Amino acid sequence: MAKAGLEGFDWGRGRWANDAVPQARAEIVIASDWAPIRAFDGIVARTPEAVYGDVLPVLRRGDLRIVNLECALAGDASPVSKSGSVFKGRPEHIRGLTAVPFEVVTLANNHVFDYGPEAFRQTLELLADHSIRTVGAGMSPEEARRPLVLEVSGVRIGIVNFSEGEDLTAAVSGPGVFGWDIEAVAQSVRAIRPGVDVILVVCHGGVEYIPFPPPYLAEAFRRIAGAGADLICGHHAHVPQGVQLAGGVPVCYSLGNFVFHQETDLLYRKLGYLVKAGVSSAGVAHIELVPYAIGPGCLRLLEGDERARFFEALQKVSLPLARPEGIADAWHGFLRHYGIKGFRDEIAMILDRMDREPAKGAAMMRNRITTMQHREHWIGAMTRIMDGTIDESPQWAYELAVEWLTQKRPAREAR
Repeated sequence: MAKAGLEGFDWGRGRWANDAVPQARAEIVIASDWAPIRAFDGIVARTPEAVYGDVLPVLRRGDLRIVNLECALAGDASPVSKSGSVFKGRPEHIRGLTAVPFEVVTLANNHVFDYGPEAFRQTLELLADHSIRTVGAGMSPEEARRPLVLEVSGVRIGIVNFSEGEDLTAAVSGPGVFGWDIEAVAQSVRAIRPGVDVILVVCHGGVEYIPFPPPYLAEAFRRIAGAGADLICGHHAHVPQGVQLAGGVPVCYSLGNFVFHQETDLLYRKLGYLVKAGVSSAGVAHIELVPYAIGPGCLRLLEGDERARFFEALQKVSLPLARPEGIADAWHGFLRHYGIKGFRDEIAMILDRMDREPAKGAAMMRNRITTMQHREHWIGAMTRIMDGTIDESPQWAYELAVEWLTQKRPAREAR
């Protein structure tokens, strides 16, 4: 199998097998963003199993289940001042996690501190009371960066979880998340490598809603794979993104949304996939992608033609990732779609908000400057505007950016 690209990936089954690890002893199921908000609030509180629809049996067949908890679960609290939306669930929403059950939640994301350190502390206590393990955030920098090591069916598994530390949530001297420090992530991987069989790295990062990872994220994942990770999974983009092998290590850039409702009729924001990883003491034996749609009340597995179309689209956005030039071309396709107008409109929106709500506007501008995803986006756009290439990219890259950002669901499915 080639060291880069997708040779050996069976797109009909959504499956990749590692010939060097012929048999799995345990199955890990990895899911993306989970927050009992909007249309899912009452459903998770009243009938928690129902929100998973026919995805629930797939989750329950796993030996270890991992999900990204994209909010605090706490009582009354006041939101922090930040750039984007704020999310919070209630303590009773814990039933949505225990109903599966999820044994591990990743916490390195841009919403777990939306209601401050006290709500986060309550969340940690609630999770511990229900025997749910955590990784990726803590009440100190040391706790936030600490990997999680556990044993499942005789396989020792290490989990490292980090994010971009958006809105200055990275732990520096107090509570926070494991923020964007790729050398520190690589060091964590190297440190636990001798004592575990499989290392899973989960990252919450990248640019939202686009079909491809930005170049800085692909380079970061390549470095982490080289440090000794066995599987890398991402989320935060809120749409499915492609897969590749980085140095022989399977990388899933974005799993899309999970139990995370967005009021939109845009197709790709209503799709996602689970990653089922078969593991043994020799490493990752295989991965299988399980696609689903997100309805107004529950998840729904994709079957038949829908499933085939999903994998056809995922293959289209995966194949360019085999080459650094393909990743750069894909990024330029997004910047072409964004264009001078997009850059001007975004600045105007921030300045307008600053006139009406100075603190909110300042938080939005600060986030564009301090967070990797926004900084790379703006620098890339400004550079190409300056050198006159903002409207240049391969047509395929531009068309895929337009498709991911604008295509709507069929009218009968739109919610």
